[in-house]
Amino acid sequence: MIAPDDDTASQDGLQTAPPVRPRRRGIYLLPNLLTTGTLFAGFYAIVAAIDHNFDRAAIAVFGAMLFDGLDGRIARWTRTESTFGKEYDSLCDMVAFGLAPAIVVYQWGVAAIAEYNATWGRIGWLVTFFYAVAAALRLARFNARTAVVDKRFFEGLPSPSAAAIVAAFIWCAAEYGIGGFGGLVAAFAVTATAGVLMVSRFYYSSFKGFRLTGRVRYGYALIVPLTFVIIAANPPVVLLTLFGAFAASAPLAWLWRRARRRPPPGAAEPPGAGARRQ
Repeated sequence: MIAPDDDTASQDGLQTAPPVRPRRRGIYLLPNLLTTGTLFAGFYAIVAAIDHNFDRAAIAVFGAMLFDGLDGRIARWTRTESTFGKEYDSLCDMVAFGLAPAIVVYQWGVAAIAEYNATWGRIGWLVTFFYAVAAALRLARFNARTAVVDKRFFEGLPSPSAAAIVAAFIWCAAEYGIGGFGGLVAAFAVTATAGVLMVSRFYYSSFKGFRLTGRVRYGYALIVPLTFVIIAANPPVVLLTLFGAFAASAPLAWLWRRARRRPPPGAAEPPGAGARRQ
């Protein structure tokens, strides 16, 4: 009796390998859950601004900053970094730190300043659009240069810090009733300045050299509760002061280095510079 054709290979000592099923790909839950928190806070800030709850909108932006600061650290600590997480984080940052602050400023000031003059109204919404574009360009540049940039510094003002400045200013305006033509112009000037600093070539410290797991002196432990006490005393004013000082630090440092003719951080020295100093 002749064996069937499908048994011929086995009779010759050859076995047909089973088809390889494609491996199912998944995502890491914990860091992406925190990243989703960033997106939720940014979306809530937009909704709160539309409802004219500007203090809640500002608080939501700072909540987005908290989630954004945690997701990356958790991913590194748990070794759950991924390309998907990086891209998802960038998209959520665009909503929370690009669109949300721009819409908050737009809802707060554009309609009010348009009552003075239609031209000022057009300038207002162009400024808010410029801020959103600057945030997108800042995030795109960061993603494109991650592999080659000095990790100790950020090129341009980080988008969360820019969003914090804008949100804190609107929070102060809502808290203390700042308005009028001068207050509206100041709000748009702050927003435009934050946008310019995001796409600038100024170098800001990333604070990545600061180790949270290292040992410190016992007295340094008082810094954390003291910081919370200072912020809680007057959150909008203190936060605006802190992030405003951080934003101004790089331009001031650049002016100081230029006055003393020093290269910027991370810049290569010209050949022979060290020999000349010796």
